[in-house]
Amino acid sequence: MILLRHTRPEGAEGLCYGRLDLGLDAGFEDEVSRLAAELPEFSAVVSSPLSRCLMLAQRLGAARGVGVSVAAELIEMDFGAWEGIPWDAVPRGELDAWAADFLEAAPHGGESVRVLADRVALGMAAVPDGALVVTHAGVIKAVLAARGVDGAWEARPAFGEFLQLG
Repeated sequence: MILLRHTRPEGAEGLCYGRLDLGLDAGFEDEVSRLAAELPEFSAVVSSPLSRCLMLAQRLGAARGVGVSVAAELIEMDFGAWEGIPWDAVPRGELDAWAADFLEAAPHGGESVRVLADRVALGMAAVPDGALVVTHAGVIKAVLAARGVDGAWEARPAFGEFLQLG
């Protein structure tokens, strides 16, 4: 299985945008070409429903002649009231409450990290062997945490970065 974080979305710098469906950055076409050339073989493509993932998944699937399916469970974390605001505008007390109980707290009114992790585990259970999974940083962190990778929740997958898992 290959986990691929979507390419850079338009206007993402410093913004909290878990479920916000941002457009694609101007460099999208170059990133598609790079990934089509660099990705190892895959036999299926599974994508988050958000366009920043789905458009990439469709292009990569077409380039390799592989079908694409959508898994709603692989969408990014729901950040509730924080969606669409700059991270530095999130009230400090809310960030502190989240940090104090990282897995269970949801001071933004969206999902907790535990809810994200449980949802992702359900979605990943249905992903076929040999698939390319086009998704988000939070989902990738949840997969790594479920596999017992040290520091999984602190991982910082780059836009357009992929990880091949055994």
